[in-house]
Amino acid sequence: MLKVIELFAGVGGFRLGLEATKGFETVWGNQWEPSKKAQDAFDCYARNFEGKGIHSNQDIATVNVSQLVDLDPDIIVGGFPCQDYSVARSLSGEKGIQGKKGVLFWEIMRLATKLRPKYLLLENVDRLLKSPSKQRGRDFSVMLASLNEIGYSVEWRVINAAEYGFAQRRRRVFIFAIRNDSPFVDARKKYANNEMVRKEGFFAKAFPVTDDTSKHKPSEFELSSDLLFISNHFSAKYLNAGIMRDGVVYTEELTPLEEPPITLQQIIESNVDEKYYLSEDAIEKFRYLKGPKRIERTSATGHKYIFSEGGMAFPEPLDKPGRTMLTSEATTNRSSHVIEDPETKRIRVLTPVECERLNGFPDNWTAGMSERMRYFCMGNALVVGLIERMGMRILEIEEEVSKAVQEEPQQLSLF
Repeated sequence: MLKVIELFAGVGGFRLGLEATKGFETVWGNQWEPSKKAQDAFDCYARNFEGKGIHSNQDIATVNVSQLVDLDPDIIVGGFPCQDYSVARSLSGEKGIQGKKGVLFWEIMRLATKLRPKYLLLENVDRLLKSPSKQRGRDFSVMLASLNEIGYSVEWRVINAAEYGFAQRRRRVFIFAIRNDSPFVDARKKYANNEMVRKEGFFAKAFPVTDDTSKHKPSEFELSSDLLFISNHFSAKYLNAGIMRDGVVYTEELTPLEEPPITLQQIIESNVDEKYYLSEDAIEKFRYLKGPKRIERTSATGHKYIFSEGGMAFPEPLDKPGRTMLTSEATTNRSSHVIEDPETKRIRVLTPVECERLNGFPDNWTAGMSERMRYFCMGNALVVGLIERMGMRILEIEEEVSKAVQEEPQQLSLF
């Protein structure tokens, strides 16, 4: 049983996915919402996992990592915010490089450096690969170089959940780091980088791809070990998949071998409460918000320009998976899902249970908080089934490592 520390846990999507494999035990989970008296996500997490592991509701920056050493975690997981990862010299010059305060990636690094887990599994929005806009790829480069510095190899893949059989077109980047002393890393030194991302690596086995080649040429480059140089000067074009080993980065655009997705029709509830149906006024507002537009606007400097956006399906087609769910789901805005109820033929928004199903959570997982917060938490959550697949892949690696260790020639002792 692999022991897990879950950071930025939300309502427990990582934990649900990993523990569904029966091969993981979450020994410590942290969830804390700054500047809020109500800790809805933590309360949901603690209620659903009551009596299982330690539940922490404090600012991760205040957690004393030495108190976690005895937990001896095998893996650290978490979905962390996309922030500014620039670094600078400390004022004294004695503490070397330091990142900006409040940037939660540095808390992951603080725990990983001290706890030395076998694996890290992280999730973020895919724009992380391109940020910041004025120095493309800098932030991800800082992350890769930081993990390289403490002895990890890294793979990443941008995954659209619907392309691998799930109910939501949710696109996120997943980052898998493995300690360099793992026999898994050693056994794959014989494979070229392109073989790793396509056939032999972590994501390749769980999320297969076609043999298609992209219009974007693969690239390979070496990262500087100087984080300050990367922060101030370095930029790179990261594609939707790649690997970093010993500071050498390879990135390639891959095409998923798609699987039939779950459709909206398959997750729709029956006998929905009247409150989810829309008035005629609300329907007209949605029709406008989701329709095509060309609007003349004036900037703060007085410059006139045309704002335009294309139209969206209204109502949503039920024979397709849902779009990416946002924290504003079910409010009157362009991104909310609006469907024609199959039973009543009337127009309505999705229910909280339907939103849970879009992410693969059990029905009423978030019950007990306000409806607005239920939608908000699901807009922040990840697709549980993706994590279950990744968990199964980690267990495969564990089996391979165990077999490799058993097959190592044992040194005979004469004494």
